[in-house]
Amino acid sequence: MGEFLFFFLWILAKVIWVAIFIRVLGSWFNVSADNPFAHVLRLSWVVTEPLLSPIRRLLPRTGMFDFSPIVLIIVLQIAESMVRKLIP
Repeated sequence: MGEFLFFFLWILAKVIWVAIFIRVLGSWFNVSADNPFAHVLRLSWVVTEPLLSPIRRLLPRTGMFDFSPIVLIIVLQIAESMVRKLIP
């Protein structure tokens, strides 16, 4: 059971990581609404915004830079290493 839980959490963390990566890359480009990639960007926003908005509220304002994706990736890596230590 422990291995299944770890594998599930590992997959979930990787999906969130990819969604963050897509969201960050998408923020660098102006993607029109009729572009097929716009649907992927919207999906990545839906997946990541509930996780990023609380972090964004805790971080101090830094102008136009948003460091919440970096913080979330670090949190995911810490959580993954903690779960890995709990699984024998």
